[in-house]
Order: sequence, then C-alpha cells, then structure tokens
Amino acid sequence: MSYNEKKVTIEMGGGQPPIELSTGKLAKQADGSVVLKQGDTMLLATVVSNREAKAGVDFLPLSVDYQEKYAATGRIPGGFLRREARLSDYEVLISRLVDRALRPLFPETYHADTQVMISLISADKDIMPDALAGLAASAAIAVSDIPFNGPISEVRVAKIDGQLVINPRLSELEKATLEFIVAGSAQDIGMVEGEANEISEAEMVEAIAFAHEAIKKQVDAQLELTKLVGSEVKREFNHEPSNLELREAIFAATYDKVYEIAKSGSTKHERSEKFSAIGEEFFATLGEELDEETKFLAKKYYHDVQYDAVRNLVLDEGIRLDGRNVRTVRPIWSEVDYLPAAHGSAVFTRGETQSLTSVTLGAKDDEQMIDGAFINGYNKFILHYNFPGFSTGEVRPNRGAGRREIGHGNLAMRSLKQVLPSDSENPYTIRVVSDILESNGSSSMATVCAGTLALLDAGVKLKAPVSGIAMGLITDEKSGKYAILSDILGDEDHLGDMDFKVTGTEKGIVACQMDLKINGLKWEVLTQALDQAKEARLHILGEMKKTIDAPREDYKPHAPRIISLTIDKEFIGAVIGPGGKIIQEMQRETGATISIEEVDGKGIVQIFADNKAAIDDASTRIKNIAAKPEIGEIYEGKVKSIMPFGAFVEIMPGKDGLLHISEIDWTRLETMDGVLKEGDIVTVKLLDVDKQGKMKLSRKVLLPRPPREEKPKQDAKPAGDTPKA
Repeated sequence: MSYNEKKVTIEMGGGQPPIELSTGKLAKQADGSVVLKQGDTMLLATVVSNREAKAGVDFLPLSVDYQEKYAATGRIPGGFLRREARLSDYEVLISRLVDRALRPLFPETYHADTQVMISLISADKDIMPDALAGLAASAAIAVSDIPFNGPISEVRVAKIDGQLVINPRLSELEKATLEFIVAGSAQDIGMVEGEANEISEAEMVEAIAFAHEAIKKQVDAQLELTKLVGSEVKREFNHEPSNLELREAIFAATYDKVYEIAKSGSTKHERSEKFSAIGEEFFATLGEELDEETKFLAKKYYHDVQYDAVRNLVLDEGIRLDGRNVRTVRPIWSEVDYLPAAHGSAVFTRGETQSLTSVTLGAKDDEQMIDGAFINGYNKFILHYNFPGFSTGEVRPNRGAGRREIGHGNLAMRSLKQVLPSDSENPYTIRVVSDILESNGSSSMATVCAGTLALLDAGVKLKAPVSGIAMGLITDEKSGKYAILSDILGDEDHLGDMDFKVTGTEKGIVACQMDLKINGLKWEVLTQALDQAKEARLHILGEMKKTIDAPREDYKPHAPRIISLTIDKEFIGAVIGPGGKIIQEMQRETGATISIEEVDGKGIVQIFADNKAAIDDASTRIKNIAAKPEIGEIYEGKVKSIMPFGAFVEIMPGKDGLLHISEIDWTRLETMDGVLKEGDIVTVKLLDVDKQGKMKLSRKVLLPRPPREEKPKQDAKPAGDTPKA
C-alpha cells in the first residue's frame, strides 16, 4: 500500500537529534494526525472534532489526553491487569500543559466537541517527551481543517552550568537552576510553568524570551507542513447564533445596575445574589414563552454585561469587586499547631480563601513509588491538594482528585520542594495535605503558604520560608489601557486576561504558573507583573513570619524519630537474614520500622519508631550484628550446639566460635557430658581468628588457675649402700 506521507524536519542544534514531523501514514481517519520523532522518541498525536456543536453549549468542550505506552520503553505495566489504566498524575500534568497552551487559540465561537490524544509510542530514555507533546498536538491540528489560531509549540528551557538550554536531556536536568515549560505562538507567549532555585525576575524573563525563539522555529515548521498537506483552508462553522437587538436591550437595562453592584465592594455570595437578581428581573420582562435559543442568548449576553462592567470598573476607576485597589493584598491571618495529633499543621486564610494543611513524617517505607512508562522510582516528598464542594458553597460529589486538584497540588509541591533540607539532613518521607475550606481566588497559593507554616511547625528545617501570590491582568486593546491585579479573586480570574501565579523566598522565585487568554502581551507588562508579584509575596511572607518565622527546634513529642546507622557492606545480608527473617524479627520484637540499602559501598540503615526505647533496642541489635569481634575481648556468649570435641558459642548475633573441650576448664575433661547444655550463657575470651574467619574461644583463661601439685620426693640413700657390681 502506498502512502502520501509528508515530512518536515526541525534542526535543534546543540548536538541534539533533529525533530521530524510526518503525516499521512498513521491514523488517517482522524481529522488530523502527526508522528513526531526525535532520536528514538516517537509521539503519535491525533485530533478529532465534531462538525456541529451541541445545543446550549457556549464553551469549547476540549479534552486533551497524553498517555505513555509501556511498550515504548520495553516494560510491562505493573498491577493485576498488566495494562495501561487511567492516566497517572504525571500524564495528567502533561495533558494539562498541552490543554492550557491549545485552548485559548481556538475561536471563541467554536463549540464543537474536540478531542486531542497524544501517545508515547517509542521512547529514548534521555529525551523527555513532555516538552514535545505540545508541538505534536499543535501539528496534528495544523494539518486538519479544524479552525485554530495557531500553530503553537511548547519547549523546556533550563539553565545548566550558567547557560540557557532548550529541551535538555533528562540526565542534564539534575544540574539545572531553573526549568520551565513555555508555550506560545510565533507572536506571543501563552503559558509558562516550572520551578527554579531562587532566581531573579530578570532571569525568568530572559529564560522565557530565550524559549520563545525556539518556539518560533517550531511554528514555522508546522506552517510548512500545513502547506505540504494543503490544509490551509479550514472548515466553516456557525456554533453561536446572535441577536444584536436582544444584546443591546440587555446592556441598556442592566449595565449600570451591574456596574454599581461591582463597585459596592460586597462579599462573593452577596455579589452573586445581587447579580442574579438583576438578571432574573430582566429575564422576567421577556415573557414566559421564550424559545431555547433566546434563553441561551439572554444568559450569554448578561454574562457579557458582567464581563464588561467589572473590567471597565478596574480600568476606569482602579476599583475591584471587593473594593481594593490593584496592588492591595486581602487581609491575612494564620495559625500553627491547630491539629494537636498531627506532626505539623497550619491554617492560612487570605480574604475568602482558606487552607487547613497538615504534615505527616514517615519512614523510608512510606516513600511513594512512581511506576510510569518513562519516569519510575521513588518520591519522598508528597503533596496532596483537596478542593471539596463546600469550599465554594456548592453541592458537588466527591469523586477523588480531578485534573485541577492534581495540577494545583503539583505547583505547590514544586514550590516547597525547592526549600526542603537535603536527604542527609532530613531522613523523613514527608506528606503535606492541603484541604481547601474556603475558596475565592488562588487556593494553590494559599496551599504554598499554609504548607510552609505547617512544615516549620513540624520542625522540618526548611532553607527559607516560601509564599505565593496570584496575579491578574485586564487589558483594553482599543485604548491600550491595562491593569495588573495583585491577589486576584475567583471572578477576576474568570473575567480577566491572565492568571499568573508566582512563589518564592526573600531571595528569589522558586516556581511559577502563567496562563494568558489574550494575544500580544508585551515584555514590559510581564516584567511589571513580576515586580508587582514580588512586592505582594514579600508582604505575605511578612504576615506569615508573625505566626512562625523559623523551624521548631525539635519535632513534636508524638512525632516519630529516625536514626541512621552506617554499617559495612558485608553485614547487609546478616542484618536482613535469610528471606528477611532477621530484620522482620527485629521489627516484630522492637516495634520499630527498619530499612536498609546499599549506598556507595556502605549499608545505610534507618530505624523509625515513635518511642526512644524501640529505637535504642533495634539500634543495639543491629550494632551487635554489624560489629566485628576483636581478639582479646571478653564476651557473654550463648551455647548454640554441643559437639564431642567442645561447644559452639554465639558471642554476637550470627557469630559463633568454637569453645574447645580443652578450653573449658583447667581440669582435663574426658567428655562433654553434663559439662554444658544448649542455651547456657558463658563468659569467654576470643583468643584468635584464623584466615577463614573461624574463632577460637576460651573459658578457662578467665578462671583462676589452680596451683600446680608437687610430686612426692624419694627417700635419699646412704652413699655406702651403692650396690656393688
């Protein structure tokens, strides 16, 4: 069978393999499909979009799924089913990165169900696929007839050894001082997410600008592929009817009223109720016999009224929905040690957003196992974010963490990870859980602040406290006006043009997440937003320090303790025992949790327990096993077995020596009968260890030596009595 396959190649430079985009060979029944190949890494991206939109839908029902096939890395999935199951958190995070880059580029009036799927079908273990997924997805849309204001692309930018690098290899990332995924079109940046080691605002802008140059090159390649395929003409659609007379009537009747409510500085629920009342009052004037299309348009146009009123209030008067100016951060209060049984806890409240966060300290066995096709290993810092319905006054079933919860938790995890102590300073596995109790703007940043406070309360020796702030942007393209908003509300996030979250210490930025909904963000606006964010997060940090400004000197009395021992490699097997018998017995008898691993030719033992006695008991046992017997030392030994020629005595756990029959007593023993029995405790001295490690013991040298018996003297005979010959 012949294929009409088309290909383009992108030269990456820097010694990296080129990226190849091809279409026309695989998945030809999709509206668009592309295979991306770099080295041995291959991604298959497809897009399908319905021709018509469902009635009453005024948004884009877009789903983006990234999935890694285990066969791509020559592995079989774990678990009972041994097949790829629901998306892992890692796959969800990559799906979100692509979704956030693509979604703003579809036409506002395009409402057809659209699905983008990206599959990792082959993997080079040093070429990270997450930085290529956005390019593959955009290319699939580019070769389709689906309306799209792209193309876009995503790249990873990192600073390694002081140099900015695009899409570094996995093995190089350990040395990176900053790492961002940046997405955008040829003209604009649309999304940024990543982490850094306390960098300056200028460094961040420099990295984003560097990434944009690589994005432009990848966008050009997609345009070339589009021309080769001949898909420049996109499908026509009409997914959103209009009624200009109705729109004008709604604006005339409600705009001034909505503007005044927006200006009143009311609370979230008061404002929502008043907005609803104005809308219901107008809808009642339309009569009861409305067709579905008119109802749909009336609700949409009333939303437009709120959108314009809120934005104009900020741009014209500098007043926000809750009465603040653009730079003011809402009131903050916080408290630590709120949960008496937790190892660390904090409540952080900023305005109408509140997080109750707990910290749990665990052992090595509590580490999270990561079993992905591309990424696998163990993670000793875990952060979970929960967002129940009651936090926004809604009734919503609890079906576990959704994509939003996973994404928000990951941002907070990235932020706090940067300031954790090193493994040598922190032996614990740490789990942080943020339960959002109220939400009206940036609960992820509240999680960062509450997480910092809870970790300090737990006694974790953070390098520095971290705070976070969510920034917003409102622009007017016609007038050129814009306003940067500090500490945005939920409505400002929804009605604004940017959601920019920045976290950092006093020294610099440690993580960020930015999503833009407009085109044409100028670099000076981004720089101003970062500077204003720094001002806000330092203010928040100052408020946090009023509650706790340093780690507690010690862990809580009820927190578990961990000690580490280093033993010679040769004793690892002895501590574990055959089939784990010895270590399991120690854990059962002492109540401690014991883990052991080989690191750099040494055995590293961690003993974890919630009381000192258990730790001391386990520590003594392990030291005894790993101790080396010394010639000349005296030991309390236990008779393990009796032989005709002596007894074998255990002087240390697992270390037996021979107590020969001749070394038991100064008196000569003819037999072992009745001398010793198994289980007897005897005191012995180690006389010698031969080349084979066999030990020679003696008991008699520790006993008083009996006096030597004198032989009887013979009577002397007279000299004259010498017999004659």
